[in-house]
Amino acid sequence: MTQQIEIGRGKRGRQAFALDDIAVVPTRRTRDPEDVSIGWQIDAFTFEMPVIGAPMDSVMSPDTAIALGKLGGMGVLNLEGLWTRYEDPTAVIEEISAFEPTNYSPSNTRRLQEIYSQPIQPELITERLAQIREAGVVVAGSLTPQHTQEYYETVLAAGVDMFVIRGTTVSAEHVSQNREPLDLKKFIYELDVPVIVGGAAGYTPALHLMRTGAAGVLVGFGGGASSTTRRAMGIRVPMATAISDIAEARRDYMDESGGRYVHVIADGGVGTSGDIVKALAMGADAVMLGAALARATEAPGRGWHWGGEAAHADMPRGDRTEVGTVGTLQEVLWGPSHHTNGTSNLMGALKRAMATSGYSDVKEFQKVEVLVAPTREI
Repeated sequence: MTQQIEIGRGKRGRQAFALDDIAVVPTRRTRDPEDVSIGWQIDAFTFEMPVIGAPMDSVMSPDTAIALGKLGGMGVLNLEGLWTRYEDPTAVIEEISAFEPTNYSPSNTRRLQEIYSQPIQPELITERLAQIREAGVVVAGSLTPQHTQEYYETVLAAGVDMFVIRGTTVSAEHVSQNREPLDLKKFIYELDVPVIVGGAAGYTPALHLMRTGAAGVLVGFGGGASSTTRRAMGIRVPMATAISDIAEARRDYMDESGGRYVHVIADGGVGTSGDIVKALAMGADAVMLGAALARATEAPGRGWHWGGEAAHADMPRGDRTEVGTVGTLQEVLWGPSHHTNGTSNLMGALKRAMATSGYSDVKEFQKVEVLVAPTREI
């Protein structure tokens, strides 16, 4: 039952919950963590963990995408980022890392906008994706809906395995009087590779995206833009409710389509191992990690984290944020951990939570009991 809250005489709103508002409740027998499987398969690709590296320049370079792939996840390269605008982006990354140490800074934002104003070079898209392919891992690249039609042929020719269309909010029914919108259903139908698309904030837009033929739907804003999107535009996605809503859309779409399964991927607000546990408990099949992986010593951002939205030419959303470093990518994902705050050994924590709750794989774990509790009590 949907609970409506009266805001005033003229407006009602549905109550929604963030991941911080819920807690997983062990109610079954326990298991040995070594007996738990966290493997994930989407389309023809199988991974050792349900983790996708967010296509953000502070998180994924060709080298870190390769490293993540070898550790059992999938790295997605931002094909509109620094690696496709600069032959060698080392200097500009060093400059961004050396910005004044504050989250809100108009001068930092202005310089980011200048750095990202350099044109995308199609030959660099080909070169970067070829580098990942030569390493023998799954090749995945991301474009925004605004640039998909311009560059997708270059991406496909480079031999991408997984194509990601990612924006702050992506709709299957975008309307524009100024330009020809991307027809997602027609576009995905004509491609020979699986497509992950998003973000989506609720049941109806997610259901529409599933009907386009997408292999996966991203839930949330991602990109490190959630807080400033809320301040600048008044838009917010409480992730626990959003994931649950879109998991229900997945269930209904399976009935509608005769059994076609679309993966639900939490993208945004998943910064610690506890967040990952709760995102999967709410119905996600996998998580797209940004800040969590930006804390690795190999991450390009060198302890700083930013998304493409932070450099938007007209309406920047998202700050360059200091996240620090906690260890190597191996330690962040698989341990051993030397931190007690959920920032390292993310997969070990996930396996232990599943084992403590008595579940042996992610699909089973989506059925785990959860409670709603004030954040201070969790």
